[in-house]
Amino acid sequence: MKIVVDHATVCGSSLEGLQKAFAHAGLATDYGGLHANGVTHMALIGFDDGSYLELIAPTKPVEGACGNLAGWIKLMQGDAGACAWAVHTSNIQQEVERLKAASIEVTAPEPGGRKKIDGTTLRWQTATAGPGAAGALLPFMIQDETRRGLRVPPSRTIPEIGLTGIGIVVLGVKDWKGAVSWFRKAYGWGAPGIEEHKEFGARLAHFPGTPVMLATPSDEGSRLAARLISFGDCPLAFLMRTPDLNRACKRFGLVRPGTWFGRKTAWFDETKLLGVKLGVIQ
Repeated sequence: MKIVVDHATVCGSSLEGLQKAFAHAGLATDYGGLHANGVTHMALIGFDDGSYLELIAPTKPVEGACGNLAGWIKLMQGDAGACAWAVHTSNIQQEVERLKAASIEVTAPEPGGRKKIDGTTLRWQTATAGPGAAGALLPFMIQDETRRGLRVPPSRTIPEIGLTGIGIVVLGVKDWKGAVSWFRKAYGWGAPGIEEHKEFGARLAHFPGTPVMLATPSDEGSRLAARLISFGDCPLAFLMRTPDLNRACKRFGLVRPGTWFGRKTAWFDETKLLGVKLGVIQ
């Protein structure tokens, strides 16, 4: 089964701080407005393929949040960086029923929304599948009620930066075999390929032809192991697609070039992105 990444979310305690860091790295974001929950607001980079990279933070200190918001607030307050991901669906109720039939725990669709600074109100429905908060392991699902192009407009800077969409979601997991089983049960995928990447401090599992990679620590003393202790299973990094990695490396000053599962990769300097792990894949 093919899945289509709707968006990947980077969180922090300050949206302004995230926006400044990303702009300094050459990734200017557009302010997207306040969410209907009244607690969080966001900015985004919209790509031509319809996916987008979201920056999200609370508008003020929050206590007593419940449900998925509680899990996200913990990540925001901990400046966790990568924190969630979503897939787009045109029939969310049908997808909920399909996952139930596959013995995947899934919530009923719930309404959500956001108000843009031009006054436009966006409405959608979401549903959470699998363990943890929404988008911690399996992606949460989103279906637009208002026109999708209003929620996901391509950013004005996209023609200049040469990035075309969210290519890979790297999920940090404690038990990679257990995580593999969740995806195989949910989507009917075959067995993943496995590679050891000592420079990343992880064993990587990749489902061929999908945007999903799993990373489990290769060393109990690694930063990934410490992150899993602090935040549990959740996205670790995002890789954006480019048709020309050499151009991207020169434009953004990317570091640590390498090859993952036969595809060339390079990374933004995370010390300039407030610790956010963000890369590019050809």
